[in-house]
Amino acid sequence: MPRDLDLIESFLDSLSAERNAAENTRLAYRRDLDDVAGHFEHHHGGQALRDTNEDDLRCYLRSQSVYSARTQARRLSALRQFFRFLLSEGLRGEDPTRALDSPKLARALPKGLSEDEIGHLLGAVPTQADEGVRLMAMIELLYSSGLRVSEMVSLPVAAILFERRFVQVKGKGGKERLVPVGEPALAALRAWLERRKIRELSGARRGAKSSPYLFPSRGGKGHLTRQRFFQLIKETGLKAGIAPDRLSPHVLRHSFATHLLEHGADLRSVQAMLGHADLATTQIYTHVTTQRLRETLEQHHPLAVEKK
Repeated sequence: MPRDLDLIESFLDSLSAERNAAENTRLAYRRDLDDVAGHFEHHHGGQALRDTNEDDLRCYLRSQSVYSARTQARRLSALRQFFRFLLSEGLRGEDPTRALDSPKLARALPKGLSEDEIGHLLGAVPTQADEGVRLMAMIELLYSSGLRVSEMVSLPVAAILFERRFVQVKGKGGKERLVPVGEPALAALRAWLERRKIRELSGARRGAKSSPYLFPSRGGKGHLTRQRFFQLIKETGLKAGIAPDRLSPHVLRHSFATHLLEHGADLRSVQAMLGHADLATTQIYTHVTTQRLRETLEQHHPLAVEKK
């Protein structure tokens, strides 16, 4: 019988082959399954994860109560996928996770920036240097299109369809979608590509090759990493007076969706632009706009304001 580590590796390979799972997804599953396998190895006399039953897994999940409900739910999800894989391969006769209940998750409303704060953020980008021109293009593109940061940093130059005013995106599961891009973002991208062309002409004289990526880097991936972009917008946010814990690439995605709905966009269109498979995922933004309407009423309506 294969060892747990071998089975986990085979399961991860199946994720890539059958579901075209992203590298970040593989890493997350690996971390969670390694944690569970390590728990049984060290606390249950070397018991193999593949041999655990429902009671064993319940005991493990109770030991995870010190972690957040979201972490517990993620680990249970990893276990479910793993045991379904063992079933499909004929390595288990039953699924021990079938009757296990997921912890209840409080659905937090996504936090975004106001339109004024977006303006302050863009105004804080130093566009004199090439890096600032690049950062402006990245922020404008994220806010204009609602891309995931992993989608944005890995875009090839050819993905920007300037004449059609669209960007062609390869999202989760390898699914492609066309997302419209506003003129400010297109102008920022043109400015960046012009700067980049000058840099590449200089590099060509030294024998350097042109990169297919829109935002190239000398790192192993060949393009700017999402971690580096995260650092850059945090630094820019501080200059704009925005606290670091309120700003991330995903906050720009949230702001894009919220501002669209506030200005009358329909939910299906926003779903298509965000690349959500399920409309229910997009519907959470309607709660954000509803909450803001309620706050506006409570702050400004004469009958809603508490009399002093």
